[in-house]
Amino acid sequence: MSKTTFWDIIIRTLEVVKAPLTPQEIWQKANELNLIGDFTTSGKTPEATIAARCYTNILENGDNSELIKASVKPTRFTLRKFGKTVTAVAVKEPKTSVAKFQERDLHPLLVAFTYANSHFRARVKTIFHEVSSKKQKGQNKWLHPDLVGVQFPFDEYQQETLEMQKHLSVSSIKLFSFEMKVELTFSNLRECFFQAVSNSSWANEGYLVALHIDEDADFRDEIRRLNNAFGIGVIQLDSENVAESQILFPAKASTDIDWDTVNRLCTENCDFSEFLKLISEDCKLGKVKSKYDEVIKPEELEKYVKNKNIK
Repeated sequence: MSKTTFWDIIIRTLEVVKAPLTPQEIWQKANELNLIGDFTTSGKTPEATIAARCYTNILENGDNSELIKASVKPTRFTLRKFGKTVTAVAVKEPKTSVAKFQERDLHPLLVAFTYANSHFRARVKTIFHEVSSKKQKGQNKWLHPDLVGVQFPFDEYQQETLEMQKHLSVSSIKLFSFEMKVELTFSNLRECFFQAVSNSSWANEGYLVALHIDEDADFRDEIRRLNNAFGIGVIQLDSENVAESQILFPAKASTDIDWDTVNRLCTENCDFSEFLKLISEDCKLGKVKSKYDEVIKPEELEKYVKNKNIK
């Protein structure tokens, strides 16, 4: 007897529920109704695999597919024989929609990821918005990123090369800006994205970072469109294995720094001013000696994630 597959789960669940479901809802309902059978998976995001199976089957089989898309934003699938039934099915909210931890609790995860990741190799510092100068309402809205980072060339280039860069007034230092969110869905994507656009345009690369990002294909296409249009990258953190966090969409790198905005950030926020001082001191020494956000060791980071109930 053949083992249960993802496709079996999709068909069984839609057959029983008799209403359109998102890939996340299909997986959740399959578990709630004990339709999984002998199925096992080592994947961390089975809903993403379900979405891929659904889309692929529809693309390959067209009008002969057992499935149809019943709605978009979010995308819901149903069996063709049921038609585009609009009746909503009662599904419990995913656990990820309510976070007991704070957004700022995610900062150490990003610090650890960007420190070890070959693209960044960055030292990162948290920018506390509450220490900024008090301005009239709205004047400093979306001015400050949540975290800023710097990539030094000290380990990449020989001393002679670094000296030549000084003579030619060329710098290999890269500055990063990060806007942190717990989750990204259709309901908050545009606001979060344009917040990142607003407070990250000064840097060489700007990123929107989240722990939970909707797997819906239409949603990912919308992120891709915004990424192409505005150049802000997107990072998805992995709380179970921080090293496996992903750059879902790379930022469009800029060779120029918006120094007017840097100067304003420096004027308005003492944390950002301190960040620039740390960079200057390390550049003078030719090595990283300054204190940025602590990079927690992997084993300690696991304890941190568990204690904060980050999942």
